[in-house]
Amino acid sequence: MGTQIERRGLVFPALWLFSVVVFWNKAGAQLRYTIAEELKEGSVVGNIAKDLGIVVSEISVRNLRIASESGKQYFNLDLRNGVLFVQDVIDRENICGQSTNCVLPLQIIIENPLQFYRVEVEIQDINDNSPRFHPEAKIIDVPESTPAGTKFRLEPAQDFDVGSNSVRTYALNKNDNFVLNLKNNKDGTKVPEIVLQRALDREKQAEFLLVLTVVDGGNPTRSGSIEITLTIQDINDNAPVFEQDLYEIKVMENCAPGTLILTVKANDLDEGRNSQIEYSFGPHGLGNINTIFSLNAETGELSVLNHLDYESSKSYEFDIRARDKGIPVMEGQCRVQVTVIDVNDNAPEIIIASSPKPVREDAASGTMVALIKVTDLDSGNNGNVTLTISSNPPFTLKPTFSSHYALVTDKNLDREESSEYNIELKASDCGSPPLLTSKFVTVTILDANDNAPVFSLPVYSVYVWENTTPGSILSSVTAFDLDQGENARIAYSVIDLKSNDIPVSSYVHINSDNGTIFAMHSFDYEKIKVFQIQVQAKDHGSPSLCSNATVHVFIMDQNDNVPSVIYPSALMGSVSHQRMPRSAKAGHLVTKVTAVDADSGHNAWISYWLAEATDASLFTVNLHTGEVRTKRSVSDQDESSQRLIIGIKDNGVPVQSTTVTVDILIEDAFHEPISDYRKKNTEPDKKSGKITLYLIISVASVSLLCLATFFVLLVKCARSSKSSSSCCIRRTDSGYKNPNNLQIQLNTDGPIKYVEVLGGDVMSQSQSFGSYLSPMSEFSDFTLVKPSSTTDFTNTLSVLDASLPDSTWRFESQQVSV
Repeated sequence: MGTQIERRGLVFPALWLFSVVVFWNKAGAQLRYTIAEELKEGSVVGNIAKDLGIVVSEISVRNLRIASESGKQYFNLDLRNGVLFVQDVIDRENICGQSTNCVLPLQIIIENPLQFYRVEVEIQDINDNSPRFHPEAKIIDVPESTPAGTKFRLEPAQDFDVGSNSVRTYALNKNDNFVLNLKNNKDGTKVPEIVLQRALDREKQAEFLLVLTVVDGGNPTRSGSIEITLTIQDINDNAPVFEQDLYEIKVMENCAPGTLILTVKANDLDEGRNSQIEYSFGPHGLGNINTIFSLNAETGELSVLNHLDYESSKSYEFDIRARDKGIPVMEGQCRVQVTVIDVNDNAPEIIIASSPKPVREDAASGTMVALIKVTDLDSGNNGNVTLTISSNPPFTLKPTFSSHYALVTDKNLDREESSEYNIELKASDCGSPPLLTSKFVTVTILDANDNAPVFSLPVYSVYVWENTTPGSILSSVTAFDLDQGENARIAYSVIDLKSNDIPVSSYVHINSDNGTIFAMHSFDYEKIKVFQIQVQAKDHGSPSLCSNATVHVFIMDQNDNVPSVIYPSALMGSVSHQRMPRSAKAGHLVTKVTAVDADSGHNAWISYWLAEATDASLFTVNLHTGEVRTKRSVSDQDESSQRLIIGIKDNGVPVQSTTVTVDILIEDAFHEPISDYRKKNTEPDKKSGKITLYLIISVASVSLLCLATFFVLLVKCARSSKSSSSCCIRRTDSGYKNPNNLQIQLNTDGPIKYVEVLGGDVMSQSQSFGSYLSPMSEFSDFTLVKPSSTTDFTNTLSVLDASLPDSTWRFESQQVSV
């Protein structure tokens, strides 16, 4: 392939020259490419994706990238097709100098899943440097007595190219006295020498001008030349000669300045001034030798001038020249090779090849965070470095290749516990004593939505007055989330449950941002006393997390209900008609007014008073029971028709009140009901005796039945409640519920029948309410229907009105609890 490219270069000199050879080692996971130096930017090196067997569409998904092991990034990767291309022009001579093998190592990193491949790009030399002499002109003094065959050593030409592109041969212009001789050194280099072919005669020719041309082996070839002026001297025909042509020594790099490392010696066969020798550094390698070593011109002692550095240069090669003081001056040269022995004087260096990237707290174990490289300029064990992590963070180091480590997660992360880790990396070499270097790497932990919102209280209790204004604030709930950002932003909502078959969302509204709960409408204590709200707090994470809290809302009673009169009922007429005998004495029970209040507590305590009366001296009303009694005996002078206006009020603030009107007819004697009287007048006299007999039999039967029933009830009541003084029938299993524990019972007081409403646990016996009926009634039966709610007094009054008109009652000591 190389030959074809060379030929192509001859035909098309404008085209750049490169050759690519790919080596794939499955065991070592290694790619090797070979390219020519000086390729233009963008030149293709090879297809990494194809050679690794990676589909082009997976390059971005698997995050394929390269990391250079050298200081400068000469290559880059095209993520569209996986092609490795030249990013910067490569000068092999700047990178590898005179080294024959020039390789740039690269690291191919595939993150998903994590894989590493080593790529070596061999840089092949092109013939881009011409051989040159330093200096480009030379003057040589030649004694005329110089015998034929004398050799004049010249400095070899230098060519920065290597291999076949380096120096191949020398050529000397044609002349009669001098010819060219090439001497091969141990390292394979050719040293040109000018050989005197015949004796010199200064009187015939005092100076010779020679041109030495050097040619390299490139294609096309490059050349250089030097002008050599040979001046023929008439005296001092013996040059100094060193005892050794080559001096090889080894020096520790930590030797102190001024240390004597070598003494060279040269001999001159001449006598006197022509044999006096001065030592100096030769032109070969003179660049910076005189700044590193010092040479005593008189004694030839070679000493260390400044500190040596193995990492800067592992060896030094230079010439020492011995010149006599004759005329012309004669000189001899020897080669000195100084090898520097490494000591552990360089601490390891930690290089962050790939900067740490933030890691989610839910990242799986083994997730790569950063790529770290360690180097040590020392050699051998002094350059072997071990990298460790101090303390015990949830990370570990995974060796990859050639002193590279991957920093990966080792344990489960928790941002709420620690949102950032400052990891101390420690690198230690294997020298004696070992040197240590540390470096901190900061890894940021990103939040994941792994914490549900938490309410400040699991259960909230809220107390609110009834009749509050719609839109008023009932309460506020607060939740907090340990996460961050959107994962911690909370939205509040009400779970739409039902209370009393009514959706809770119709009762309240919650502000989704701050958890403030508002009333949707005014509450009525008499309809609802308590209800429960389920509030949900949900974060904005993905997926979102939520939690619930319970809010118990207790409605507090206000005095917003007027006492309701049960007896006498308004449905029976605007005025209650009652009758009493004129023979009534003081304390006679005329009737009893019964009222209830839908409110509770003190708001439901009812009191009665006589607001207005035809004759206020005749009647009195009990403050607590509502009983209307005579204050004195009825006289003949009292009017037969009396009107009483009885006031009823509760104990709330503000006070709610009402009145009821009672008309009382005072009669000399009680008469039979009009209906019975009419029947008697219409019936024939001949049947009166038979009817009377039937009535007596019926009354006797009913009396016996009532007596038997009375004893049965008395026994049952005695067994069920020893503390009760009256016989009662309690409907505890009827299925009806009485929230206010009200009892409506039928009582008697002599000939007066009345309805009494008693309080349960809330009201005492002194807070009972009663309704008295006239002893004269048109009906003989009383039907009492229990209301479904104590607040629904209209239904109760309707039943009472239908069952209890102004007629005589025939129930004896019967009580019904409702």
